[in-house]
Amino acid sequence: MQPVVKILRLRQRGLPLPSYQSAHAAGVDLTADIEHEITLAPLERAAIPTGIAMAIPDGFEGQVRPRSGRAISEGLTVVNAPGTIDADYRGEVKVLLINLGGETISIRPGERIAQLVIAPVVRAEFVEVEALEDSSRGSGGFGHTGR
Repeated sequence: MQPVVKILRLRQRGLPLPSYQSAHAAGVDLTADIEHEITLAPLERAAIPTGIAMAIPDGFEGQVRPRSGRAISEGLTVVNAPGTIDADYRGEVKVLLINLGGETISIRPGERIAQLVIAPVVRAEFVEVEALEDSSRGSGGFGHTGR
């Protein structure tokens, strides 16, 4: 099933709408809808507007993820990766970026800053119980199953 995501431009700057860049791409690029360049010092974070709002169909979510090229070359990533856009959210999509690199990073108007993946959502039923079934892992925590 191919969901239809409705996009509303919030400003008219001539930026491209999100689109897939290859036949098998999982995500679409999100661009910075800003008037002036924004700089991020090391460990600085900012909410960068994309200039779009969207209506994601029920049963789906938008996952905002870092762009791998900028993550490896500059240390630019999404603070809450993946960020979630719920199906009932209608406000402007903003990307929460952080500079994990050692140098100041510039975000320029119209620049690709993150990617968006539309994914299905399963809603669980939560049931309180008196005890849980045993498993092979048990209550072993972080690193319990090996490196």
